[in-house]
Amino acid sequence: SPSALALDNRDFVERTIPELQAKMELGEFTSAQLVRAYLDRIHSLNPLLHSVIETNPDAIAIARQLDDERRSGHVRGPLHGIPILVKDNIATADNMETTAGSLALVGSSVPGDAVIVRRLRRAGAVILGKANLGEWANFRGFDNVYPLAVGWSARGGNTINAYDLSYTSWGSSSGSGNGVAANLCSVAVGTETDGSITG
Repeated sequence: SPSALALDNRDFVERTIPELQAKMELGEFTSAQLVRAYLDRIHSLNPLLHSVIETNPDAIAIARQLDDERRSGHVRGPLHGIPILVKDNIATADNMETTAGSLALVGSSVPGDAVIVRRLRRAGAVILGKANLGEWANFRGFDNVYPLAVGWSARGGNTINAYDLSYTSWGSSSGSGNGVAANLCSVAVGTETDGSITG
């Protein structure tokens, strides 16, 4: 059965959201399989890249629910069943932390999902995990230590560039950008503090 099969990298790596949707629509794989494939890539590559601070322990269960919806003929839209990483300064009211990469916020709770997360969930996206970032979503210093610690957080460490392992992945949205570049997710959400997105 399709649910028992593991995905080959060729099935999902470097695929666009419409391509992934088409494959799910054709029954080539399920959202749960896609989530598992991305979780496997995170497990394999993240110890080197530090793009993801934590993964969502409920991601596969959420994907299965969305697969059930698809089987019953209900597709919420183009993001239905698509795994997405969100930057760790974007609140998620679930079994993940929201800390802006800081140890000071570990164990704190948020009052609810951020508006963007609420909208993503309503659209059928699977929140796959929390992306690393420049702690507190900004620079950590102005000396020559760890290139300004632009892509570093206490929780996630230094985000390593997926294409040049000798270099950091700059910007406060380092984990989001690098997660997509390394195909640890199909899409990620970052935030703009000072040059993350426009730079």
